[in-house]
Amino acid sequence: MHEIHQSDTAFDLESFLPYLLNQAAEATSRSFQAIYKAEYGMTRTQWRVLANLGKFGAMTATGICRISHIEKTKVSRAVAALEQRGFLARVASQADKRSETLWLTADGAGVFRHLGQLAQTHDANLRARLGGSATEALEQVLRGLAASLPPADGADD
Repeated sequence: MHEIHQSDTAFDLESFLPYLLNQAAEATSRSFQAIYKAEYGMTRTQWRVLANLGKFGAMTATGICRISHIEKTKVSRAVAALEQRGFLARVASQADKRSETLWLTADGAGVFRHLGQLAQTHDANLRARLGGSATEALEQVLRGLAASLPPADGADD
């Protein structure tokens, strides 16, 4: 068996753009995760489900999976937990009895508004750390990159 050593390849993971983007996304996401976990004991997936319903209104779990790029089993667990806490409700879809339409309850909408305010403050702090011109440039680059790449096929591993 041949071990590959650093000198055997020119590939540098730490300068690989997808790796750098992931590292930055994880760091910024974790710093906000500490807030919603402390305030409501939510997981990242629960926050993302709540945020999508708060932003887009009633939708199916499949719709949430599609726009947030989260696997269906994680969304299903988050939906069950949020429903148990009284933050969302669901009903069988009229069009397709196999799926359910989800929406935020009044309590869930209140949590979304509160966390939305905290998210705005978190975002403003992050933007201030970067500075105005760097923030604008980064936002433009990220939007352009996301728009220029084909959508994922849904496969995870």
